[in-house]
Amino acid sequence: MGGAATRAVEWVVVTASTASPVRVRFAPSPTGHLHVGGARTALFNWLHARHHGGVFILRIEDTDRSRSTEENIVSIVDALRWLGLDWDEGPPAKGYRQTERMDLYREHAERLVRAGRAYHCDCPPEQLERERQAAQARGETFRYSGRCRDRGLAAGALRLRIPTEGETVVDDLIHGPVTFDHRQLDDWILVRTDGTPTYNFCVVVDDATMRITDVIRGNDHLSNTPKQVLCYEALGYRPPRFAHVSMILGPDRSRLSKRHGATSVQAYRDEGILADAMVNYLARLGWSHGDQEIFTRQELVALFDIKDVASAGAVFDRTKLEWLSQEHMKAMDGARLAALARPFFAAAGYDTGAAGDERLARIVDTLKERAKTLAELAQAAAFYFRRPARYEAKAAQKFLTPEGGARLDRLIARLAAVEPFTPAALEAAYRELAAAMGLKLVDLAQLTRVAVTGGTASPPLFDVLAILGRDETLARLRVARVAVAGRPG
Repeated sequence: MGGAATRAVEWVVVTASTASPVRVRFAPSPTGHLHVGGARTALFNWLHARHHGGVFILRIEDTDRSRSTEENIVSIVDALRWLGLDWDEGPPAKGYRQTERMDLYREHAERLVRAGRAYHCDCPPEQLERERQAAQARGETFRYSGRCRDRGLAAGALRLRIPTEGETVVDDLIHGPVTFDHRQLDDWILVRTDGTPTYNFCVVVDDATMRITDVIRGNDHLSNTPKQVLCYEALGYRPPRFAHVSMILGPDRSRLSKRHGATSVQAYRDEGILADAMVNYLARLGWSHGDQEIFTRQELVALFDIKDVASAGAVFDRTKLEWLSQEHMKAMDGARLAALARPFFAAAGYDTGAAGDERLARIVDTLKERAKTLAELAQAAAFYFRRPARYEAKAAQKFLTPEGGARLDRLIARLAAVEPFTPAALEAAYRELAAAMGLKLVDLAQLTRVAVTGGTASPPLFDVLAILGRDETLARLRVARVAVAGRPG
């Protein structure tokens, strides 16, 4: 029955065409920021829709008015946009927030009452709590007694009339058939005494009226599914297909939490993790395609199949995320990487405006093999924007010597005449000068590297000098020459 079937149920179910285009939704509750688990759920829905040429809907489940905030909605939208998970229907259009759909829930509640599929209950909360505690004391799961089932009340909380016999089988796309005995289910509340609809009821009405064909969500919602399936059928709607994704685990294999370093999606963005890398990593948390680890978005869309998602939990590995970020950085075009890195360079106090787009692209191209995040890229770029305030002690002791001073004099004179000031021309000049002085190329190269960067490790030297330009290179060599003269002999 489209992913969910029921037995021992006698009413007729209205079915939709099996050829209906795929329609999925991501429905966050704006009670906090978007975290890793929610982001992966959104991604799996987005990939499923894009793979099948379907529709991806964003819906805000904001009926918890005590905890839902506009700030959190803005934050969730911002996180999805950073990840590049664009939606086809949803905010800012009207009707995609539950608080805008109250008339729809009321209409469906009245339909259930008229059909005898729901009934009002006036049991006091205190009585229900006593019954719940008594069930716990017996080691049993609390189930409403059904006291108000046949009383014909006209007011009170509204409960769904669950069949007392039979079972509901959820044919989950990930877990396979999961059976729920109706005797273990509750006549759950659809609408509270104060008239506000409950989460499970809103979800059914929303998914049915939005024509959702596939519900992809966290494994923690599996226990809600038989209740929702029975509500779909009571309303005469065909249930969608269900796929319940396993939880993301911490290194100790417990559910990922703040103690494992779990944080908002934007926190990873602010640390400089690339969005493409985060999407790649989240897709691989429970899904695989052979032994391939690195995917472009286009590959993910082409290859993703929800049936390939594992039923077991996936462990969040920060080291692997950073590795993927580095791999995506290495493969990225310099101009695009420079645009992403510019805010991090500005935050580090670099004058990126003076650098220019082309020069900034050349800078990041020399550094991207050495950084895992945009923040690390900015840190590694310091020598391009600031002359060395000091030299590494061991490097200075080895290279900034009277002999090194004489070599600097020859270098300054030679580089002043190099034309054009390009990596190839610079390398040729260094090789010629080293041969003329009876030195190895590395002797002059390392001396220069210390003078212009402050240490002995940097990107390819001749690329660095060409980016710095003739004037800045000569200025730094002269500063190093002065430092040699000021050192005790």
